[in-house]
Amino acid sequence: MGHVFGNQLKTAALMAGLIALFVFVGYAVAGGPGMIFAFILGGAMNIGAWFFSDTLAIKSMQAREIGPDGSGPVVQGARVSNRELYAMVDEMRQRAGLPMPRVYICPHDAPNAFATGRSPKKSAVAATQGLLRLMEPAEIRGVMAHELAHVKNRDTLISCIAATIAGVLAMMAQWFFFIGGRRDGNPLVALAVIIVAAVGAALIKASISRSREFIADAEGAKIAGSSQGLASALARLDAYSKRIPLVQPNPAQNNMFIVEPFAGKTLTSLFASHPPTERRIDALRRMR
Repeated sequence: MGHVFGNQLKTAALMAGLIALFVFVGYAVAGGPGMIFAFILGGAMNIGAWFFSDTLAIKSMQAREIGPDGSGPVVQGARVSNRELYAMVDEMRQRAGLPMPRVYICPHDAPNAFATGRSPKKSAVAATQGLLRLMEPAEIRGVMAHELAHVKNRDTLISCIAATIAGVLAMMAQWFFFIGGRRDGNPLVALAVIIVAAVGAALIKASISRSREFIADAEGAKIAGSSQGLASALARLDAYSKRIPLVQPNPAQNNMFIVEPFAGKTLTSLFASHPPTERRIDALRRMR
């Protein structure tokens, strides 16, 4: 519990840093009025993320809900049926002491999964059809347990807010580049602001996500009853993520998936939203 609490404090500090960076860019773009506007916009985005983060994530992935009776999209070649997937999540959420989340399937061939929602009572977990086709039942169980751990640790809202602010920071940096900043600004200062906004947002967002994955892995192993399924799934998911692209419209949301889409292809380890998969697997295998 102490480690979890320390991680929560670290996350709060990182989120404060992200908001401060957001306000700094607003000031650099338009001075005092820009700083006030950035602060108001940041607050509005946080409120929007609080109420609509789950809806936006689910719609962006074209996810469809399944029910306890097996209703929902039919995935040809799935290793578990809709009914079995729903029952698996239901059994594990009871082990974790959570209310039942909504369960979704996304029509994507890349194996992956995510959780979303502002609180456990408003949560949802989703798996791609590729996950259901390519993973063994024990591996699917480990993956869904990892997502339930994110719900239990209330990581989902924080990840969404970080992604939202980081995405808008990138747009503000581009805006600053095109309009040239404040009229009395120095071109070198303008360039520095663009770099600070883009690099700072990426690093802060990555730090928030990375610091939470190890805890979700460990908690997920406890929820699943074993670390072996999740460790095996992570190894296979990492390999598949380099071969099968996950087509999704908002790369700023990459941090919400269990493994980073396009990992090893478009981003360096410095800006990756997840820690190295090998380290995650090693940590799981050290668990007893």
